[in-house]
Amino acid sequence: MAQGRLEHANITVSDIERSATLLQDLLGWHERWRGPALGGGETIHVGGDFSYIAVYTDRKERHRFAKGAPLNHVGLVVEDLDAAERTVIAAGLEPFAHADYDPGRRFYFFDWDGIEFELVNYD
Repeated sequence: MAQGRLEHANITVSDIERSATLLQDLLGWHERWRGPALGGGETIHVGGDFSYIAVYTDRKERHRFAKGAPLNHVGLVVEDLDAAERTVIAAGLEPFAHADYDPGRRFYFFDWDGIEFELVNYD
């Protein structure tokens, strides 16, 4: 059987420009596409050649999402975990749960909307 791959994930955020910029700064990704979306919303696709995150807003007022509802976290691999942590802090976000484990190192952070991200490096 042919092996599949994850093409994209679509997340709802309160400020698509802010979230798209963070993903580009953290991962060296670029804006692949932007345009109108369902429900009068707007989407920016941020990623690389083969995968991306669709950052979506419908411009509705919301509170932060509850942890694990419905997504536990998004895991992203970075080349330089220390530089990624500096980027997270510079964005006003707080890294937590740092760990060294076989085969790599990681930490987590919540974005402005309560979406949890895990950043990991496998050196």
